[in-house]
Amino acid sequence: MTNVLGIDIGGTGIKGAPVDPSTGQLTADRFRIPTPQPATPTAVAKIVGEVAAHFEWKSTDPVGATFPAVIKAGVAYTAANVDKKWIGTNAGKLFGDEIGAPVTVVNDADAAGVAEMEFGAGKGVAGVVIMVTLGTGIGSAVFVDGDLVPNTELGHMKIGKKDAEKLAAESVREAEQLTWKQWAERLDNYFDMLERLFSPDLLIVGGGVSKKADKFLPLLSSASRVVPAQLLNEAGIVGAAINATKVTPAAG
Repeated sequence: MTNVLGIDIGGTGIKGAPVDPSTGQLTADRFRIPTPQPATPTAVAKIVGEVAAHFEWKSTDPVGATFPAVIKAGVAYTAANVDKKWIGTNAGKLFGDEIGAPVTVVNDADAAGVAEMEFGAGKGVAGVVIMVTLGTGIGSAVFVDGDLVPNTELGHMKIGKKDAEKLAAESVREAEQLTWKQWAERLDNYFDMLERLFSPDLLIVGGGVSKKADKFLPLLSSASRVVPAQLLNEAGIVGAAINATKVTPAAG
């Protein structure tokens, strides 16, 4: 199968690599550039083009990209942790014009979840599986018997008067210098909400902090089975690539 370029757009970095979608393996070292600030559509698209140029990507080869927003047919409908100018922007067309190749865009947490269900912690798991990404914000991906329910954005559920991600994201743990125990207590409150609403068979915790899962997962009291993601920082890249093989890029 043809390699697919996966590009993962995050709040702090934009990274990419070619992926063999049949195995989930990167076929070259990933390349990362810091996310421009402000992260306007034009500025981000320029970096996406630079990532593709780094791999000398040809216009005939497929490209998949993640984006931290509700994405429908390539268009961004929200902008919680990026510049508000993204709302209504056709990200697929914007990136495609910059690269010179069709680009399939998917919500970033959905992409990570797809990768984990295909090649990671969720592989072969039936029932309701929820992937939660803990980073700048909190992303979510919900699966029912392996099928994705797109754009769930469960990080914006309210705990008290605040969005859950404003209390329990990894960026909040760092900014407030919370101990692992203090952070685990906040995650427990959040996971309790997910349990009451969805009764998940499995919760997968992703994001960069998942590589430190031994620091906080044992402190959780969740009734659901909670496991760390296996693909770590490669999940978004791999999921973007897999998605590009399954979805036709939206027309501009």
